[in-house]
Amino acid sequence: MKHAFAACVITLLSLTAPMATGSETPEAAAQSAARAWLALVDAGNYAGSWTAASTLFRQKVPESQWQSAASSARGPLGALKSRTLQSATYTHTAPGGPDGEYVVVQFASSFENKANSIETVTPMKDPDGSWRVSGYYIR
Repeated sequence: MKHAFAACVITLLSLTAPMATGSETPEAAAQSAARAWLALVDAGNYAGSWTAASTLFRQKVPESQWQSAASSARGPLGALKSRTLQSATYTHTAPGGPDGEYVVVQFASSFENKANSIETVTPMKDPDGSWRVSGYYIR
């Protein structure tokens, strides 16, 4: 199962999320983007999450490859039981990504078949000002 988790190191995913406005911090906007994207993955809607991905991601990762990786990593875990925010850290760099605005969001998650997991979701601020998920890792 360790290989399945490693297979889910995904970069450059995107999902449109509200822009940070007024009093909303980058961390709050990024958390919203992360939770919206995770809802697709939690529902097993891997095709939908691929369709919602950025053009760059879709150019680099064929839909079938993404669906296979996501299914291999998440399927064996079973249904989500709980997810609790652990941290949200703003940064200007991300491994394998261009310089920009990122928030590394970590959740302590519990699944039907794995009680203790850490999900790391990395939204980035796109040029249009929207926060979109650019990476996902689960261990």
